[in-house]
Amino acid sequence: MAVGVGDTEQVLLGSLVEQMRRCGKLGCRCAAGHLHGPYTFLTLRGDKPGIRYVPAALLASTRSYVQRGAHVEDVLAEISAINVELLARRALA
Repeated sequence: MAVGVGDTEQVLLGSLVEQMRRCGKLGCRCAAGHLHGPYTFLTLRGDKPGIRYVPAALLASTRSYVQRGAHVEDVLAEISAINVELLARRALA
């Protein structure tokens, strides 16, 4: 079983995605296919799903929060699997 989940206040459930974008301005280089970016976005899961822009200055900490979120989900999946086995044995407390 995994050990600990770290600081659970520093968790984001989602994933990071890099995208190139068009700005929509007439005559801009992006209109010819030379897109702006890459820009990083956080795709959120949970109660309030959605997409949020991640400023470059916050990318490292956001990445850490997302990694911690994945770890927390892994730990919860392990605990759930153990509890399913205990239920099957009728040993769930």
